[in-house]
Parts: sequence; C-alpha cells; structure tokens
Amino acid sequence: MSRPRVVIFLFLSVVFFSFIPVVHAQSVADLQAQIDANNRQLESLKADIAAFQKQLDVLGAKKDTLQSTINSLALSQKQLATQIQITQNKIASANLQIRQLTFSIGDKEASIVADQDAISKALRIIAEGEQTPLIATLISARSLGDAWRAADEMLQFNRALEGDINALRKVRSELASNRDRVTVVKANLVALQNDLAVQKKSVEVSKAAQQKLLADTKNQEGIYQKLVAQKRAQQTEFENQLFQYEAQLRQALDSSSIPTARVGILSPPLGKIFVTQYFGKTVDSKRLYLSGTHGGVDFKAGIGTPVKAALTGIVVDTESIKIKNGCQYGKWVLIKHANGLSTIYGHLSYVYVSPGDIVTTGQVIGLSGDTGYAEGPHLHFGVYATAGIKIVDSGALGSIRCAGIKTVAANPTAYLNPLSYL
Repeated sequence: MSRPRVVIFLFLSVVFFSFIPVVHAQSVADLQAQIDANNRQLESLKADIAAFQKQLDVLGAKKDTLQSTINSLALSQKQLATQIQITQNKIASANLQIRQLTFSIGDKEASIVADQDAISKALRIIAEGEQTPLIATLISARSLGDAWRAADEMLQFNRALEGDINALRKVRSELASNRDRVTVVKANLVALQNDLAVQKKSVEVSKAAQQKLLADTKNQEGIYQKLVAQKRAQQTEFENQLFQYEAQLRQALDSSSIPTARVGILSPPLGKIFVTQYFGKTVDSKRLYLSGTHGGVDFKAGIGTPVKAALTGIVVDTESIKIKNGCQYGKWVLIKHANGLSTIYGHLSYVYVSPGDIVTTGQVIGLSGDTGYAEGPHLHFGVYATAGIKIVDSGALGSIRCAGIKTVAANPTAYLNPLSYL
C-alpha cells in the first residue's frame, strides 16, 4: 500500500470512531422526559403542601377546642400524605437518574474501547510507516506533487489523531464524572428512603393520636376542656416539685466549660422554626411555672413532625416508654455534645434513638407530639451546660404520680437560651 493510501486509510479509520452512534440515546431521552414530568408533578405537590399549611396556621390561631384539634390532626395527615407523595416522586426521579447515568456510562465505556482500539491501530501503522525514511518516500513518489500531498496528508492525519486523543481524554473525564454522580444520587436515594420511612411513621403516630383523643373525650367538648384543665393542674404540681428540687442544685458553673454564645453553634431541630414560647421570663412562663421562667424554647410542630439533632453528640438518655400527662417532657431525648453543651427535645410522640447512640447534626431522632405536660403539640427544645444537669427518677422530686418516670433536673444556672446558639 502506497504511503498516500495508507495516510487516507488511517485518517478515515481514526475519524470513523468519532461518529459511533449512541445506542441508548433514545432511552436516555425517554428517561429525561419522565424526570421532567416528575419535576412538574413535584411543583404541584409542593403547592398543595403550602395550601395545607395555610389552613393549619388559621386553625392554630383559633381557640383551642376539640373540633379545632381534630381538624388540625386531619389536615396534618393530609399534609403528611402529600409529603409522602413528594418523597416517592423524588425516589422515582433518583432511580430514573441512576438508569440514565448507567446508560450514559455504558455508551462512554463502549466509545472509549472503540477509540482506544482505533488509536492503537493507527499508531501501529504509523510506526510501520516510519520505518521508511521520508527521503525514500519522496524519491518513490511519481511526482513532486504526489510527494507534497503525501506529506500534507500525513500532517493532517497527525493533527486529527491528536484531536481524537484529546477527545478520548474528555470522554474518560466525563465517565469519571458520571460515576461520581451515580454515587451521589445513590446516597441521596438512601436518604430519601429513610425520609419516606419517617413520614409513614408520622402518619401512623398522627392517626393514633387522633383515635386516642376521640376515645378519651368521647367526642365531647366538655370532656376535652376538662382534660385540658386537668393537664394544666398536673403540670403546675410537677413544676413546683421540680423547682424545689433544682433549687438545691444551685451552684456556680465554670463559664469556660461551655462555648461563648454565638448564632450557628447549633442547627435548628426542625425543618421550619416558629417560636411559640421564648426562653426565660415571659407572660406564659409567669403563668405556667413556679420559677416564673421557661427553661427552653417551644417551637410550633404538629404531631409527627421529624425532630433533628442540633449537633453531633451522644444520646445520654431518653424516656420513650413510661409517660403520663403532666409529667414534664413526656417522651424526650437528651444529647451531650463535645463542646460542653447538652440539648433536650421534649414532648415527642416517637423516639428513634437509644442511650449510647452516636447521632450526627440533622439526624432525625424522633417525632414531635404532645406527651408530658404539653397543652398542645409542639417541640420543647432546651440547651444546658452539661456540667449542671442530672437525670433522676421523678419520685426523687416528691412526685407520687410521676414516680418511675425519668426526668431531667438542672442547676438553675445551667439553663441556657437556645436562641443564643441557633
């Protein structure tokens, strides 16, 4: 084969693989269409969530009655059901993305194999051709014009080959990027599946609360108001006992054992924060507590709302089984952090963690509720100087009714304003 013909052959063979059709092009396009459709549905579902929240806000502003509580629970369940649809939609989209990326990875791997094979063949033929000196090629040419054309074709071929090698590098880079993307999407998929499990549990908890409410009140407003008054009286009794006990714990604390108050040290324990009662002396704290102060902040949270750890730490203790109305925080979780702070999450309806567990910032540790002495569903979030707290049996406070139930007592100076750290 003459050198010019060799050059043309090589040029065509190398250029050829640049136009290998993408086998899964149609499949990738179909998957993208499904992802786009899911995204459109997602926006519609988000609008439904917002509409439910507006209705809940209106209900929350009304007088606390049996009917308003039942309506609130029913709306919360609709909102949770819609949130489940959103999560299922995201899971479907994540699976579609994984399939899409898998097709793309397969195409790029096939392209790389073809590219490498063509380049290898081209380089072998070039090596064979280089065994013939350039002067010999020029002498063997029929004319000077043929010789120059052969040299020019070889130059063009070399340039094309260089471009194809660069293209191969680009495909390899894209392949690595796609593989990284698959890892990210799969991790996101696991998180979404965990969210879905939490949301389904939230619906279960909310329905159970609704059934219990109807059973306890026999669907009668008078009985409901009587239960509310009884709960307040039990709360007052327990608070008095706790106040007397904590007064004995008062001592100076080493301020260097805790971080200087600064916004951002802790992360919000709920996805959306709305304060219903502040820390310290407030109008409600004077009415509700013998000490006249509130030892944490209360956040608005319907029954079944996911509650998250405010900072990485170790679960010191929980009370997730023995609960009674009026007994402090009901179901709660206490987490000790490495910076000298501890955080408590009270009035939960469900607890996911156990003493000794290591939790990370943002990890769901429970679901909000109205256990203990809560007048309605909310999250009590407290921050302590770790050195000033202790966990005791409520019987140690002098409480007969709450004996056997664990509670958290603290040196009065160990209570810290959570909003100074969030």
